[in-house]
Amino acid sequence: MRKKENVEPLRTETEIQDFLFWLRRSKNSDRDVFLFKLGINTGLRMSDLVSLKVSDVAASINPKIKEKKTGKTRVLFLANLQEEIKDFTKDKNLEDWLFPSRQGKHEPIKVNTVYQLYQKVANNLNRKDIGTHTVRKTFGYHYYRSTKDIATLMEIFNHTSQQITKRYIGIREEEISETFKNFKIG
Repeated sequence: MRKKENVEPLRTETEIQDFLFWLRRSKNSDRDVFLFKLGINTGLRMSDLVSLKVSDVAASINPKIKEKKTGKTRVLFLANLQEEIKDFTKDKNLEDWLFPSRQGKHEPIKVNTVYQLYQKVANNLNRKDIGTHTVRKTFGYHYYRSTKDIATLMEIFNHTSQQITKRYIGIREEEISETFKNFKIG
């Protein structure tokens, strides 16, 4: 069963590359690597990622999708992934699932299957803080570190407060620690 608590983002490029190293050794490495890359570059929930059709990403640089959890329409910004999208979708039909299960093109991979794959990667990395939400949290963490734009990230994640967003991406404790680096009294 999936555990959401204690799931953390991949905070460094090394952690991301290590994760990719193990994904490249999976049975469906092309699918699994692209799923991970699309996730860490869009911040979509895994349930939304696995529900995508080829047409959702191949037909537009800024496609609109409807999020399963919120029912809200979300614009994806895929300009930086165009090369990977073209490469991954070149032999697929527009009506195909973007991430088909191993049983074939007629059904998408299940979130629980992705979770099990990520648990294998986590075991190889000797980590206990990896889950499907790691992808979304990794996006959020790096987006915030790069832009410092918590308001836009809140909007992307549909969160109601900055505190929720910072806690979600694991930034709160890190920021507090930073403030104490040069703080000393007496």
